[in-house]
Amino acid sequence: MRLDQSTWCEVEQYLLRSTGIIIPAGSTEQHGPIGLIGTDTICADAVAVAAAELLDALVAPPLGYSPAAFNLAFPGTVSISESLFEELALCIIDSLSGQGFRFFYFLNAHGRNTAPLRRAGERRKELSVRVRSWWDFEEVNRLRQSCFGDWEGMHATPSEISITSHIGRQVTSAAADTPPRRLTRGYIEARKGDRHGPAEEHRAEFPDGRVGSHSALARPAYGAELLRAAASAVADDYAEFLRASDPEPATG
Repeated sequence: MRLDQSTWCEVEQYLLRSTGIIIPAGSTEQHGPIGLIGTDTICADAVAVAAAELLDALVAPPLGYSPAAFNLAFPGTVSISESLFEELALCIIDSLSGQGFRFFYFLNAHGRNTAPLRRAGERRKELSVRVRSWWDFEEVNRLRQSCFGDWEGMHATPSEISITSHIGRQVTSAAADTPPRRLTRGYIEARKGDRHGPAEEHRAEFPDGRVGSHSALARPAYGAELLRAAASAVADDYAEFLRASDPEPATG
């Protein structure tokens, strides 16, 4: 059930059985020579909707603009500040909590979103807020590792591009055929959460936009597997979130 495709009457009826909502969070930024600019938003939304279908839960429209300043040297990227993104999340929480929602599950697909989403949740301690990325789950990471190994990399990953290829548009380009520079474990650890440098320096270091990710390995069939695994894991985690937060367990 999608919030933007529901009437207010339907949402009012939904609130009689559940006060939880799933809110996808992505980005609008480059994803290498064959990755769509909306990759993160597409992935977050697809996993959220698939998980919600397993639970008859409600899904909000995705947050598609987010902090991505390190990619601004690539045409098409749109970035907002972390503080603005945090306030946007807070406005969504406040709007919906005023109508009776109490459980806010942010399903993330962009590393730089995590900290501001968590800060927004901490500012509303009287409510229940959980932030998860779709790749946070053991079964999802097993698939990523078995399909791509170290070539999953950090950005414009073959796993996320497999999902967008499975859902809709598949792009090919000879520019993606050559593997990118392989990253060390230390590099990846130091830059978790998309902690990259200034935009011009970032493009100079990774001129085609891929950050250790061999996106040409992406396949629609892998995307179907990853989407199923992520949706199942998110559905289980969302149901547990509602049970853990509510003395009277909800079902949706």
